[in-house]
Amino acid sequence: MAYFELDTTISAELTAMKKEISKFARKVMRPAGIELDKLADPADVYAKGSVLWDVMKTFRKMHLHALGIPKELGGLAGDTSDPKASGVLFEEIGYGDAGLAISLGGSNPFRLAAASPDPKLQQIARDYVNDMDCNLIGCWAITEPSRGSDWISGVRDSFDNPDCAPELRAELKGGEYILNGQKAAWVSNATIASHATVHVSIDPSKGMQGNGLAVVPLDLPGVRKGKPLDKVGQRPLNQGELFFEEVKIPKSFMVIDDPKKMQVAIKSIFTNANAGMGQVFVGLAQAAFDEALSYAKQRVQGGVPIFEHKNIKLQLFEMFTKVEAARAYARRMAAYNTLNPPGSLHHAIAAKVFSTRTAFEVASEALTIFGGNGLTREYPIEKMFRDAKASMIEDGENNVLSLMGSEDL
Repeated sequence: MAYFELDTTISAELTAMKKEISKFARKVMRPAGIELDKLADPADVYAKGSVLWDVMKTFRKMHLHALGIPKELGGLAGDTSDPKASGVLFEEIGYGDAGLAISLGGSNPFRLAAASPDPKLQQIARDYVNDMDCNLIGCWAITEPSRGSDWISGVRDSFDNPDCAPELRAELKGGEYILNGQKAAWVSNATIASHATVHVSIDPSKGMQGNGLAVVPLDLPGVRKGKPLDKVGQRPLNQGELFFEEVKIPKSFMVIDDPKKMQVAIKSIFTNANAGMGQVFVGLAQAAFDEALSYAKQRVQGGVPIFEHKNIKLQLFEMFTKVEAARAYARRMAAYNTLNPPGSLHHAIAAKVFSTRTAFEVASEALTIFGGNGLTREYPIEKMFRDAKASMIEDGENNVLSLMGSEDL
């Protein structure tokens, strides 16, 4: 159903963009996400002929993948002056399918390549902008089998315990870095990615304060990909392990090779990641609310649509209030961070925690309104419920994030 836009400050340009992306989210992403979710084998999600590729190619035909790439490299960064652009656009694709939204947003290595002065890396960014066949796909390789929340804690300068140094190490030899180690199965797009933004340990003696950041082509000798992860929620989102054995990259591909600069960068990275998650799951919360409202007006009990029962009306209005509060905060945070880089980390964390919690609570309430039907795959609400639950763990478990956010106060 059409969402009543309460924000009167959104530009005409962004309103037009939102309309087109809304069509894409509802007509392309939503049915594709439902179809992919039902596949028993996660490898079938990205198999040849999968509807996943239709989604990705349509996204690129709209040039949405180029929004974070500078214009001098063929991108569209800065094409809209509206500071609320990212919030509004991510809401829409989150409404379509949260897992696919995260997959589509995985352009980290190409944005990092674009920020480098190295001509080879800049060319990779150009090639990505021009790639309409989805041969170039990015992933953000940070989480490791025994290093999950340690990465979040590593934002603190005091977290320098050598025992907590990343498992993936990069050793400089001559004009090359040699990578050895592993990234965990939670790397989004890992199985289908061509390039990765890879967080590595340059100086293990400094724990999480001795890291660097590299762009790594995943077709290099020594790179191996694990099986796609089989999980409860966000099944359309491909995730898997990455293994690095004596992988050699040019020295220039270590875009951030100074651990002190990396500490500044990691804070900015987490700020942007949490902001994006907050925006995406406002979209899912809205989608769950819309499904519940529509169902309540159709389902008849006691001779009338259940919407006529006072308890259902109160339940729906409480859900509506939560969604509007999450949207207002996420947009306000996104606008501030856009205008004031690198932004406020604890405000971004608050948006991620609040929006994902809202999405889960609203999806849970929606499922109860559906009753027994909400437990079946005939309706999309049980999928939204599963997807929302996953959001409270991914990109930082909410309680751990909240502790980090409180320290940043």
